[in-house]
Amino acid sequence: MTDSHCYAARLCYNGWIRIVGETIMRRRLYFMLPDLPSARAMLDELLLARIEIGHMRFMAREALPPDMPDVSFLQRTDLIHGAQLGVVIGAMVGLCAGIFLTLFPVEGMSMRTAAILLVTLGGALFGGWASGMNAAAVPNTRLRQFAPAIDQGKVLLIVDVPVRRVAEIEGMIAKRHPDISFGGMEPPMLAFP
Repeated sequence: MTDSHCYAARLCYNGWIRIVGETIMRRRLYFMLPDLPSARAMLDELLLARIEIGHMRFMAREALPPDMPDVSFLQRTDLIHGAQLGVVIGAMVGLCAGIFLTLFPVEGMSMRTAAILLVTLGGALFGGWASGMNAAAVPNTRLRQFAPAIDQGKVLLIVDVPVRRVAEIEGMIAKRHPDISFGGMEPPMLAFP
């Protein structure tokens, strides 16, 4: 292999690592936009800043145009948080029930360790299902702070940006749109497409 081939291979390898690192860790930013036209302008500017449309969501009181990405059902409701909480509580209740049935078995039945695991798994599944069904009717608790502004006609922008570009995007928005208020930031998260 010649020296130029080695350099090209290293360059491609380094570029691949950079691209993979950029797509894995993202930080969720929230911005309150004054109205729908400013939301449209922000969408265009973020696309020009090379933020993919799949990493942007808008939430408004009125219906959004079809080419603007709206928040999904999972983002609008507390379904994910409720299901996670239900799985944990259901698993704990199932574990306690399995241990209780092992220590005090029903007459004529002998419980083994596998039964404890099965009852724990059943409790986790039932807890996740039941809690998720209830949480599907509850608005997202993370977005509760934005509800009064949305009811007044403002538009919430939720954008997931690579961690290394957070300051750049915040600076761009603050410089070009001083009327847009920064609504907060979530800790780094894994962003799956």
